[in-house]
Amino acid sequence: MAEKHKHDHSHDHNHDHNHSGHNHNHGHSHGHDHGHGHHHHNHGADLLRQGNKKGLIFALCITFGIMLLEFFGGLITNSLALLSDSGHMLSDTASLFLSLVAFTVAARAASSKKSYGYHRFEILAALFNGVTLFVIAGFIMWEAYNRFWEPPTVQSGSMMLIALIGLAANLLSAWALMRKGDVHNNVNMRSAYLHVLGDALGSVGAIIAGLVMYFFGWYIADPIISVLVSLLILKSAWGIITHTFHILMEGTPSSINPTAVKQALLNITGTQDVHDLHIWTITSGLDALSCHIRIADPAQQQLILQQAIHVIKEKFDIDHATIQIETSDIEHGVLTV
Repeated sequence: MAEKHKHDHSHDHNHDHNHSGHNHNHGHSHGHDHGHGHHHHNHGADLLRQGNKKGLIFALCITFGIMLLEFFGGLITNSLALLSDSGHMLSDTASLFLSLVAFTVAARAASSKKSYGYHRFEILAALFNGVTLFVIAGFIMWEAYNRFWEPPTVQSGSMMLIALIGLAANLLSAWALMRKGDVHNNVNMRSAYLHVLGDALGSVGAIIAGLVMYFFGWYIADPIISVLVSLLILKSAWGIITHTFHILMEGTPSSINPTAVKQALLNITGTQDVHDLHIWTITSGLDALSCHIRIADPAQQQLILQQAIHVIKEKFDIDHATIQIETSDIEHGVLTV
């Protein structure tokens, strides 16, 4: 973490999880011993990770096969809609593979130098996937622009057949990711899922373009549909990029209201003030919190700490809490963040 507090009880969030660097004689208390590896939700997390991996492997195999079909089909039929969709699927094959690698890397144990382990690799993978969607959409738009002026003849019948096969495969991949994985809460899975949905949109676009060309001979429909699909891809990509950027900037999780957290802690009897409150996401489904709580009676320190841990867990579902209990005698410098 990039927050080193300039005071007597400075604690860098990148320290080792056993927090051995803290001086406990100074009254610094912890929400719990982070060295236990979060045993209480390890089993559920492992099951979820296995489901995510199975869904990704299934989607990866299908996407790779259809990518080859659409690429060669696009060359044979001279369809940009098909070629652009195969290009998008090439990106998806790479992104699904990267998402799969991310889960494997994230499962590696934490070390003294990587005290949070490798969980953030999932976020980096999701960010990369979002950026590749932007690049792919840009290429499609450029090629479509060149085709607007002289739309080439397209074998619309064959193109529609290939696009239909692609659509069926994409929907099957999306179903596998939905059924086996956590596409709502895991940003890595969500980015992979959006790639697959983008493919499905590409296939739908190719089918619509094929129908228009088959019945009306309007070959300009091919680049027009390609641009529309690209815009939809960009919308999905932007959502992923902003979400991952927020996490990498240590932003507060969207599901948690920091004002509500502070008020809940202030409501604990004996609490005078809550400051230096930080809430951030390590990876999807794993949030962390740190704060200072000033109390009136030092004798109540452990009782208030226990209540604070309980409130943070029960009301906001945060297990990873580092709480510093202070009395009014404690002085520290101005906190820069």
